[in-house]
Amino acid sequence: MTLDIAADTPTADEVVPSPLASWPARAGAFAVDVLVGLAVVVTLTLVAWTAPLRGWLWWVFAVAAALVVLAMAVNRLVLPAVNGFSLGRALFGIAVVQRSGSPAGVWRLLLRDLAHLLDTAALFIGWLWPLWDRRRRTFADLLLRTEVHRAESGPRDVRRLTAVVLSAAALLCVAAVALSAVVVYRHDRAIETARVQVTEQGPRIVEQMLTYKKDTLQQDFAHAQSLTTEAYRDQLIAQQQAVQNAGVTSNEYWAVSSAVLPNPPVTPTSASMLLAMQGQRGEDPNNLKFITATVRVNFEKSDGQWRVADLTVLKRPLMNPEGP
Repeated sequence: MTLDIAADTPTADEVVPSPLASWPARAGAFAVDVLVGLAVVVTLTLVAWTAPLRGWLWWVFAVAAALVVLAMAVNRLVLPAVNGFSLGRALFGIAVVQRSGSPAGVWRLLLRDLAHLLDTAALFIGWLWPLWDRRRRTFADLLLRTEVHRAESGPRDVRRLTAVVLSAAALLCVAAVALSAVVVYRHDRAIETARVQVTEQGPRIVEQMLTYKKDTLQQDFAHAQSLTTEAYRDQLIAQQQAVQNAGVTSNEYWAVSSAVLPNPPVTPTSASMLLAMQGQRGEDPNNLKFITATVRVNFEKSDGQWRVADLTVLKRPLMNPEGP
């Protein structure tokens, strides 16, 4: 009697007899290893956009997101090469191996994760391919010649460790959102405070900087210099010297209208304002020259005081010797 064993002999594609992992187990492991970390990274990225660009809070979120990505890479690539499991795969009792059954290795696992882009690009069909493939492979598995098998061994405390990681991820997201809300609220309040302060103080500062009397010239000039930033002070001094060289006469300004400009945006320490100025020049009350001008002024706050950082004349002074 001759036994036909050809039908029972595995083909070259079926050399490994280990049981294959189910699609739900693979999906669960992927959720623990990737989706949880991805959710944290997305949360940190979104809240980073609400923080001032390259401010301390922005850097905190950026560094935290980078550390989460690094932890994901270690868990997904390094740990399987060291102990045969990632956290999610250990939880669901599966492992990625080569078709021969040997461990996949760090580089093959890295290339496999990159190849998962093909699974995604193909309208996610590659992720569903294991549902009907007889070796339950994704496109990435087909390309890298890997398979996912059931594995009985794993860390004893994997469930507790997974719970700790999931709890930490949730707490990190909540803490990031809460910290962002508090800091952004305080930042918005600081901006609104700055807007109110510049609205109230800005016109008075410009009036005092541009006003001087002939008999108190040096005191008025010194006071005007104290109202400017160091960067703008030299320019103001040059203008004051030009006034002295041209012949000093009393000059008085007052703001008749003003508005805080939206561009550049107001910050807690800077703001811009457009002012319409009127004034009078001269010593003889019967022969005063009335002045009108429009200026744009940039303010900066230092040591708790707003100072003029720049003043640009948009409409040069017009004088009416006969008065208004």
